[in-house]
Amino acid sequence: MSGTETPSPSLPGNDPAGMQAFAVLLRRMNTEFNRITHEFAQGQGLHLTDVQALMAILDADADEGPMTPGRLRDRLDLTSGAVTACIDRLEKAGHIRRVRALDDRRVVHLHYEEAARSVAADFFRPLARGTEAARSRFTREELTAVTRFLTEMNRELALLGRHTS
Repeated sequence: MSGTETPSPSLPGNDPAGMQAFAVLLRRMNTEFNRITHEFAQGQGLHLTDVQALMAILDADADEGPMTPGRLRDRLDLTSGAVTACIDRLEKAGHIRRVRALDDRRVVHLHYEEAARSVAADFFRPLARGTEAARSRFTREELTAVTRFLTEMNRELALLGRHTS
């Protein structure tokens, strides 16, 4: 997963900052992330949806508080039954735990277990090293621009998802 041994494939067209180049690069990156995620899911005996749920729990917006089953259902666009089955599998596998909110016992918070973080960190360490290797080839200003682009791209994807459902 280091990615440093193989040269990057060429891009179509003449404009490396053009729409076609962006589309190709984003698809290639998405394909590689999906491949790595599938490998992790298979190695852990999980469904792909389970890994997506783990990422959602891990990346829960701190301003909104811990992830809840309802927010997870909305985030992954699952039925109530499907999200319950997913949470059950993740809890049984030791990846998450359910904790009732102290102020309202009807509310359940989903927390990523430390042991599961360790398993994920071990698996994804080569990806982290590859990310750091790629980052090291850019200036702080370039990384700021890349971060802005990724933030805006995520915002647009989220809006697109809301408009297509």
